[in-house]
Amino acid sequence: MTVHNLYIFDRNGSCLFYNEWNRKKQAGISKDEVTSRPETDKPATNQPLTSLCLSLQEFKLMYGMLFSIRSFVSKMSPQDMKDGFLSFQTSKYRLHYYETASGLMFVMNTDLSVSNARDTLQHIYSNLYVELIVKNPLCPSSQTLDSELFSSRLDSFIRSLPYYSPRAA
Repeated sequence: MTVHNLYIFDRNGSCLFYNEWNRKKQAGISKDEVTSRPETDKPATNQPLTSLCLSLQEFKLMYGMLFSIRSFVSKMSPQDMKDGFLSFQTSKYRLHYYETASGLMFVMNTDLSVSNARDTLQHIYSNLYVELIVKNPLCPSSQTLDSELFSSRLDSFIRSLPYYSPRAA
């Protein structure tokens, strides 16, 4: 059992935070598919521009997929769904989804043995994000989350989960 990665998106589709724990395969996005960005538009990061553009392309694809799935589920459901969709699975992983009232989206990819991570995502939002980002006047809420405290507490929390395993296949 393991956790592969976590995304946090704002309501506009910007990826505020991303972290990996046990991701074995990178996104299958070729460098030819990535349009180069002007040097002045490059965010403050130590990643090379090509790697950064690949990450941005992956974030756009993930948000687009979430947007489409949410729309599909709301239109095709035979009954009114108050929670929308909670997760979906492929043959290799399960994607867990939690959306807050303010439009923040928390997305965690795990292996198939993790059946429900909704409580985990709610805990990340209420006990980590709200306490360490929203209530911190030094962290602007509309930009990427660059809080070392948030990153380290999140990492500790994920590693303490019963379904986290550092050497998962």
